[in-house]
Amino acid sequence: MDLYTIVMFCVASLSINLIPGPDVVYIVSTTMKGKFKLGFEASLGLGVGYLVHTFAAVFGLSAIILKSALLFNIVKYFGAAYLLYLGITSLINCYKNKSNLTMTELTDTNKNVFKQGVMISVLNPKVAMFFLAFLPQFVNAGSVNASQELLILGLLFSVLATLCNIVYAYVGNAVLGSAKAARYSRAIEGSSGLLLVGLSAKIALSERV
Repeated sequence: MDLYTIVMFCVASLSINLIPGPDVVYIVSTTMKGKFKLGFEASLGLGVGYLVHTFAAVFGLSAIILKSALLFNIVKYFGAAYLLYLGITSLINCYKNKSNLTMTELTDTNKNVFKQGVMISVLNPKVAMFFLAFLPQFVNAGSVNASQELLILGLLFSVLATLCNIVYAYVGNAVLGSAKAARYSRAIEGSSGLLLVGLSAKIALSERV
């Protein structure tokens, strides 16, 4: 795994994690109902959940690699199609100015925020699907260290995702609670959607391994 792959992975990870989804809504809602400390705890809880999904995805994908490189490539290209779907969805939301950053009421926000974050992340099947779709795009099934690379990328993604969530918690009250939130959300979704579509195109046009 070369430096270019790691840099591309980091850029893609940050762009994806900046898209305002359910996790961001939960963090910002928590922060707005309390303080940054609560948003920070929620971010850490979600981060623990990401780690659970990381190990589950790595275990499953490693088993596929050991069984068949061809099967791994099939999973990889299905994953690319899923990323394309996410990218197109983000572009449509941007075009329609349909922001996902809509605050919802939460119950018992000040209690067990960390545990709530863990449960929200672990029990979200879309997170599991995303890990299975995203990680293989940056790993060559023919690599002798494919399983190790999957683990490194998964841990790196979890760290970057948690940092993005902490940033959202920090700016939740100052920016995302204002009337400008929809505009920021639209810009982020548009740029992230373009990156996801571009990534899918790159994968589709690249030579199969």
